Amino acid sequence: MKKIAILGSTGSIGTQTLEVVRANPELQVSALAANSSVKKMEEQIREFCPGTVAMWTEEAAAELKARVADLDVKILWGMEGLLEIAVLPEVSVLVTAVVGMIGIKPTIAAIRAGKEIALANKETLVTAGHIIMPLAKERGVSILPVDSEHSAIFQSLNGERENRIEKLLLTASGGPFRGRTREQLADIGVEDALKHPNWLMGRKITVDCATLVNKGLEVMEARWLFGVELEQIQVVVHPQSVIHSAVQFADGAVMAQLGVPDMKLPIQYALFYPDRKPMGGKRLDLFELGSMTFERPDLENFPGLELAYRAAGLGGSMPVVFNAANERAVALFLEEKLKFVQIPELIGEAMEHHRRIEDPTVEEILAAEAETYEYIAGRIKQ
Repeated sequence: MKKIAILGSTGSIGTQTLEVVRANPELQVSALAANSSVKKMEEQIREFCPGTVAMWTEEAAAELKARVADLDVKILWGMEGLLEIAVLPEVSVLVTAVVGMIGIKPTIAAIRAGKEIALANKETLVTAGHIIMPLAKERGVSILPVDSEHSAIFQSLNGERENRIEKLLLTASGGPFRGRTREQLADIGVEDALKHPNWLMGRKITVDCATLVNKGLEVMEARWLFGVELEQIQVVVHPQSVIHSAVQFADGAVMAQLGVPDMKLPIQYALFYPDRKPMGGKRLDLFELGSMTFERPDLENFPGLELAYRAAGLGGSMPVVFNAANERAVALFLEEKLKFVQIPELIGEAMEHHRRIEDPTVEEILAAEAETYEYIAGRIKQ
């Protein structure tokens, strides 16, 4: 029996992780954590019977406690709750599926406690990869990627030496607006941006895919996960989302992982690694697919990806600002207070405003995030 804890259990990755648990009785949920979805959390508690649960706010925790008063479950709240879950003695794998930099401290705590990390919270490595990866190496802890692209690279590297990597080929669908000009993007609405052609995901990451910012975050994450230089990561637009990513080796050979767009596959692979367990669902039919196409990313009309490469190249605290500015810009867009094309503009302005810190501590990372939020709040009021 493998006991797991899930941070972000009511979100897209969290609920799909629980689908994997539902299909695999050898997995047991010891703890769950969520932001504020009390009703959904109650349903999860009654089905999966975790011993410990955390909500982000004290109010949500109090409401949940009243709802599950008939059950033997410990209810926690806030960062202290996440940190307690991260180090539970019985847990062997921590699934980090929260959104944003909230995942940094629990991930560090779990690594120090010797837990395997099934990483779906890309912001953790984007902003604190210089802290997380050396610590994981020091403690002998595996960081198992859950993102489909990073899982594909991870699988393609099985049996290979990482020092033989020539290039990582990070695929992108291109999002719902692939091929459109800046003029055509000017009046994009929220509902249009939430219609991803291939994947079913949360609202924030779906908008990130539409701007190509998500691919930029994945470039930064891949750099830390696989120990390569930025110049070794090439983004390839692949509209069919069948090749989830690939690795080109020193001899010119390319290894790729293919499959239907289904996040449960990389989730299950991370939970059972190095085993590959059977899984139901649709299979890739190459005859039905017929053909696959590839394009270079459009950096002129979707500058978010180029900004990400710039932030990663500058390093230090600049990726923190890129990520934080994007979070706020997307939130404003979803609230219909910002135009779609203004998202990368606001990110660029925040980066220009920031005074970079060379090797930020966790406290400096969180301070840079807060500073960026404050800058954008002031900028939008003008």
